[in-house]
Amino acid sequence: MLKKFKGCLLGAAIGDALGMPNESTSPNLNKMKYGYRRPYKGHPNEGLNAGQYTDDTQIMILVSTLLADGKFTEERYTAALRELYSREALRFPDGSISAVCQQKEQEQVPRKGVKSTTAGCLPIAVPFALAFPDMNEACERAVRACNVTHTHPAAHAAVSTFVTLLYHALNETPDPLGKALGKAQFEDEVLGGKIRNALVLEKEGMDTQTALLKIGNDVSVFQTLPIAFFLISRYLDPRDLLTVSANTGGNTDTIAFLCGAYLGAQNGMDVLPEDLLEGLEDRQRIELLGQRLYSGYSRKLGQV
Repeated sequence: MLKKFKGCLLGAAIGDALGMPNESTSPNLNKMKYGYRRPYKGHPNEGLNAGQYTDDTQIMILVSTLLADGKFTEERYTAALRELYSREALRFPDGSISAVCQQKEQEQVPRKGVKSTTAGCLPIAVPFALAFPDMNEACERAVRACNVTHTHPAAHAAVSTFVTLLYHALNETPDPLGKALGKAQFEDEVLGGKIRNALVLEKEGMDTQTALLKIGNDVSVFQTLPIAFFLISRYLDPRDLLTVSANTGGNTDTIAFLCGAYLGAQNGMDVLPEDLLEGLEDRQRIELLGQRLYSGYSRKLGQV
């Protein structure tokens, strides 16, 4: 299980770093290249080097650290997120997160997030799935944290759905995608319908390029999460899953982040390509967070 915890965090960061130079670009499935790349000149992430991650992994690390320290509260999360934003350390941040941080800077009054469905809410699902052995508690706590930046019910449903997927992957439950689909259908009819449609397209054998056009790759949870489900179902080889997901264009850093997190949770860190692990920014820090979250998880499990 320890290797799964480490693999989940590392896989997410690897996917993020692979997708980073392709964020907001067009799909590139016909000319894919394996491995880390630098963004092109003028790209919003042009200041980053190959193997560096985006705000998705920054937020995952921030929340993981607070949880591992036993200090997570929504107030501390808000303050830490605002601090990162105020010193311009967040890398090409999600628009909804930026809006919340700007709002709080101007008004100096604690408020909830914005009614948004952007997928910037999804990275927090990873640390909560790893911090709580009870899936319902993990979902509930993750939704409360999500509310700091995203108040839309579909965002909450997306976070709960991804927590559910990771929970079943970690625990080797049969058909984790099916279990997560059931959660999505219960939480939000539209999101559940789009995920179901994505899985049907995959089962019918539709080619990835066409499926991408039908499902979409924008920053909303209504496209980011379903295309991740399609890719996870389609590509069983770790290198293929990471490479294809990182070349989907649009919100490709988050799409690959989700695919990498699932890959590590399902199979452990040993399936992650060693060259990608070696080239990943903050590899040791992220691996240590996996160790610390696993220790806290084990303590909670012993108390159940």
